[in-house]
Amino acid sequence: METNNKLIPGSVVTLKVVRSSEFGVFLDAGTGNTNDDILLHKQQQTGDEVVIGDEVTVYLYLDPKGRLTASTRLPKMKIGQVARVTVINTTKDGAFVDIGAERGVFMPFAGMRGNLKRGDKVWVKLYTDKSGRNAVTMEVEDELRRAAVPAVDAKVGDVVTGSLYNFNEEGAFLFTTERYIAFMHNSEFMVRPMVGQEITARITYVRDDGRINVSMRPLKETAIDSDAEKILALLYSRNGKMPYGDNTAPELIKERFNISKSAFKRALGQLMRTGYVEQRDGWTYLLENKEE
Repeated sequence: METNNKLIPGSVVTLKVVRSSEFGVFLDAGTGNTNDDILLHKQQQTGDEVVIGDEVTVYLYLDPKGRLTASTRLPKMKIGQVARVTVINTTKDGAFVDIGAERGVFMPFAGMRGNLKRGDKVWVKLYTDKSGRNAVTMEVEDELRRAAVPAVDAKVGDVVTGSLYNFNEEGAFLFTTERYIAFMHNSEFMVRPMVGQEITARITYVRDDGRINVSMRPLKETAIDSDAEKILALLYSRNGKMPYGDNTAPELIKERFNISKSAFKRALGQLMRTGYVEQRDGWTYLLENKEE
């Protein structure tokens, strides 16, 4: 099929409706050959009905048979923009993420960080690859630095939530909901988090450059014993919840935490008294908004 150079999968273009069928309408590919017209199926149309003569802005992708197809479901990102998106599939060559378009956008393995899995949420930048197709990368440091704001209203002891977007040898970097850049040293992890993970942490230092340092560890005044730290570590690794509590069988506690049931209950009680966790319906939940 010979097409205009702009008509490639992953591009957003405006095309004219030239004919219709029971399945939808066909868009002019600009080749002078009606066999090259691009189908905009009824199921891929949003908003008002389109008719012959209309000019429609569409997202182009390949259908299961490899044919260029159109959809009015457009990406929510523009080239060069960054956003936190959901991983919808992984392959040996990379991953696909949801940017709001009809089909997922590919992330090459070289642009990935960490071992991603379906459902993970990660920061990515949309770009055009050498073939002219849309792709994304997790290399977003420069863009997030430009998007960040200085933490002028933050103070030591405040609790912030952010998503982890990069590691270096010393620790991890997060972009918070307030749009702060936060750094967490390796020594401040309860358990090493993963890229893309959302983390709630306490501000330990507000830097002159407007960035903040944060910690997942409790204050020394409310220090907890090693058994309680095991419980907190598991909670942090499971997004703040675990299916264990006072009524969990002793053998499960021993297998999961390598401590006795009585030791587990003592540690859990300490965490509940100090406001770190609560129990509901047999599960234990981290109180992420606890005032330290």
